[in-house]
Amino acid sequence: MDGTPGTSASEMEAWLLVSLASGIGSRYFQRLLNHYGDPQAILGAKGDELKQLGLPQPAIDALLSQDRSRIEPSLEWLTHPDHQLLTLKDEGYPSLLRQIDAPPPLLFLVGDEQLLQQPQLAIVGSRNPTTTGLDNAREFASYLAAAGFCITSGLAQGIDGAAHQGALKSGSTIAVMGTGPDRIYPGSHKDLAHQIADQSLLITEFPPGTQARAENFPRRNRIISGLSLGTLVVEATLQSGSLITARLSSEQGREVFAIPGSIHNPQARGCHALIRQGAKLVESAQDIIEELGSLFATLENPVETQIPGQTLEIVERDADYQLLDQALGYDPVSVDELITRTGLTAEAVSSMLLLLELEGHVSSAPGGYYCRTDRLTSRHSGRESI
Repeated sequence: MDGTPGTSASEMEAWLLVSLASGIGSRYFQRLLNHYGDPQAILGAKGDELKQLGLPQPAIDALLSQDRSRIEPSLEWLTHPDHQLLTLKDEGYPSLLRQIDAPPPLLFLVGDEQLLQQPQLAIVGSRNPTTTGLDNAREFASYLAAAGFCITSGLAQGIDGAAHQGALKSGSTIAVMGTGPDRIYPGSHKDLAHQIADQSLLITEFPPGTQARAENFPRRNRIISGLSLGTLVVEATLQSGSLITARLSSEQGREVFAIPGSIHNPQARGCHALIRQGAKLVESAQDIIEELGSLFATLENPVETQIPGQTLEIVERDADYQLLDQALGYDPVSVDELITRTGLTAEAVSSMLLLLELEGHVSSAPGGYYCRTDRLTSRHSGRESI
């Protein structure tokens, strides 16, 4: 089996028997490890000793039974190429994650284990983002991956998926799963997960066979933030799970960044709340690099790239387009309002909006609303970027 470099089969089985025993979570595992030193010693402990350490009776019974049926799926999974198990005591266990409260004792890996040693930045956000939010996630992830960050996220719909996709274009990404390593959730990200496994890294603390359950995802979030130097929230409602990741990041002593948005966009309210609470307002990926600048002095091959938001080609437009440019804002506005503001015909406004949307200068919102994603340029005013 691939297993863990430097860990014997018997040691690996001991790690699995303890960590997968019913009632033994990360906290009890850490308490046992601190007392006994290694899982093999834990398995040799007497019931009275375990009770003195404060373990509940069901957990004690599970440890004493040493039920191998619990670990058979994991052992079988580890026989496949590129499937690895990383323990809390291994040298390759990420140092930042080891520092958090109750770090996961085991990590199941598929892909390039060395990525765990790269500086990481978490990018998270809404499962139902706007088009602008998706674009921002991809562009920021691509830029920061090219600059040397490994982009870490949770493989969820929306911002997470866009962040993984953007990172893969120019660098690497780590997807932290809330399921076992053999269960892809959501199913629509099956192809993306396989691409990440081939080109980067999938990780999870949950053993093979673990299905998606609501209680798994806050645990996943603590790993996303724990692996990373900071967390960037792209878009989030006030009830978004990404705010949990941001809170955990702050509690773990890491940086929290947030991209502001329109006051009319409910997907921006979570970011605005974070900024009010002290998160750093971000307008470009360069803001993050400057904040974490000391890190980049240690990068062997920093890559020069353009700042996201400054990569769109600026095109010259005639007077009607300039009228539309002045009428558009970064807040959503209806077609009827644009017609009123410009004095142009409905046909002309609709035609220009379609062209601008195809070129990426304008994005549409539900209900027939539009907003600008970058500024157009007047023939007379020269180039202008966002």
